[in-house]
Amino acid sequence: MHRAKIRMVQEIWHLDGRRTRSISPENPTGAPGAGGRAIAGTGAFAAAGLGRGWKVSPSIDIAPGETATLADISGGPGVIRHFWLTTDRALLRDFTLQMFWDGAPEPAIAVPLGDFFCNAWDHLAVVNSQMIVVAPAGGLNSYWPMPFHSEALITLHNGSDRPAPVYYQLTYLEEEVPDSAGYLHATWRCSDPLGSPAVHPLIEIAGGPGRYAGTYLAIQPRAEGWWGEGELKFYVDDDTEFPTICGTGTEDYFGGAWNFDLEGAYHAYSTPYLGMVQVLPPHRIYEPHQRFGMYRWHIPDPICFEDSLRVTVQALGWREDGHYLPLDQAHLATTALWYHSLP
Repeated sequence: MHRAKIRMVQEIWHLDGRRTRSISPENPTGAPGAGGRAIAGTGAFAAAGLGRGWKVSPSIDIAPGETATLADISGGPGVIRHFWLTTDRALLRDFTLQMFWDGAPEPAIAVPLGDFFCNAWDHLAVVNSQMIVVAPAGGLNSYWPMPFHSEALITLHNGSDRPAPVYYQLTYLEEEVPDSAGYLHATWRCSDPLGSPAVHPLIEIAGGPGRYAGTYLAIQPRAEGWWGEGELKFYVDDDTEFPTICGTGTEDYFGGAWNFDLEGAYHAYSTPYLGMVQVLPPHRIYEPHQRFGMYRWHIPDPICFEDSLRVTVQALGWREDGHYLPLDQAHLATTALWYHSLP
């Protein structure tokens, strides 16, 4: 009965009393009937002579070193359902996206903007997945559901040396959120160079319960040959030296096989739950300074924990003599996403 009720609530035709709100520069508070009222804004010159309501405030400008509040929601509960943003594509890794839930003093999400949207490198990667969509020519979309009980604060920091325009829209539903709901968390870690041992930590979580929900990984191996022999390991709850979940290789974890090598070339792909969306440069193979970006969303297969979780990935290459090669000079950056009982 309970499962059937959940499925029915998720149907688009089920009229259940939830209310839609949307925050953008044209409606900064998301209040009912408050959209398109601006008389000043970044579109005022273009709208001259047209009057109020004609795209007067479609964006904001964020100065170097400035942190802008994109959304400040109070009076929940609710669930953020869609988040769209676009800005100067060259600055995606210079921006830091932060999200705070229910008045927590520290952000649950603190990630470079590009990495949150599977775009760590300086060339745009188009992504077509269930949770993240990046459309030409730089439309960043998140469909990660983000529940909160009373408050949600979303900020964006410009860490570059030049101002940038930011267009955005954040849509949420005013709806009941059960006590068992977890808060979305995301953390970014970068190892450059990785060092020895060639093991990169994604997260180490104390306390629970929670569910690990996704991984984005960007790597530059800085060694010739194949670079993806390393295993992802999930140390769940009471695990100490050895993990409960241990994969068989980096490309295997992201759904690929055999070095991503098909007839002497890498082939990028993007599917609902996993993909390798970026190979730079795209027409070469096994070169040390190539750069790669890949994701896996654990939506149908979440990794559940009760008390703690630790996740690592090895950076491991392959030598021509048949031995493994630890990639201690690699550049490796990861964004880990999970739902946690604490905000």
